[in-house]
Amino acid sequence: MTTDRIARWIAGAGTACLLALSAVAAHADAGSLKDKYTELQGNLRSNSYGRQMHIDSSEGGNALQGDVYAVLDHPYEKVKEALQDPNAWCDIMLLPFNTKACQAGGGRLAVRIGRKYDQPVDQAYRLDLGFQRAASGSDYLETRLGAAQGPFGTRDYRIVAEAIPLDAGHSFLHLSYSYGYGGTGKFAMQAYLSTAGANKAGFTAGGMRGAIERNAMRYYLAIDAYLDTMDLPAGQRVEQRIDRWFSATERYPRQLHEMDRSTYVTMKRQEYGRG
Repeated sequence: MTTDRIARWIAGAGTACLLALSAVAAHADAGSLKDKYTELQGNLRSNSYGRQMHIDSSEGGNALQGDVYAVLDHPYEKVKEALQDPNAWCDIMLLPFNTKACQAGGGRLAVRIGRKYDQPVDQAYRLDLGFQRAASGSDYLETRLGAAQGPFGTRDYRIVAEAIPLDAGHSFLHLSYSYGYGGTGKFAMQAYLSTAGANKAGFTAGGMRGAIERNAMRYYLAIDAYLDTMDLPAGQRVEQRIDRWFSATERYPRQLHEMDRSTYVTMKRQEYGRG
């Protein structure tokens, strides 16, 4: 496999929503997340994203982390119902372009990730992710998914989603996505960023930090699209979910555009149909 293909997989690996349960801890409780909401008030109200959200990222110690903080236009109980359901997470994970399949069961999620968007599912890499409801209270939830090892020397993939209620119709979400890498993964990523990924931008940073910001944003938009369609008739949910996620990503074309709408919709109809 070429370094470009390896790097493309790593650059999009976030689409698996992988998260290591033992990596950097998420906010410990409702109080700390409330403090973060207060701290970010100005950024949430005034930004270039067109919605109440804030993106951050960090790089160090052979690890990358991307964070999205956002006000959701959904009540806390609805958010809690979705983010603590492994089957809902499979629906969420399938929205990003190179997730080919997902099945939940036995406290784990079996996810297939392609190196490129049109890779057949039987050739895609299988990742078995642990699923944990770390907190499930009336004023705070935290869900973790993770895998200790990934392909090409990557490790400690993790996603942590936590939320608190704001008022009767709104919640505050923090989504954290991170992974570690070795020399092979870093070299491949840098090669990709200097060639095929040279025109890609992050939201607040470039390079490898920009790549993880793009992944974190994709997952946040997938969560939002899922929540937006939960109350629709069952026969309309998948189609609307696909349409809304693509439309949301196209608001940030330099960062998130990968293909035309027709190609994406056709592909995702097939992938949801496998479930």
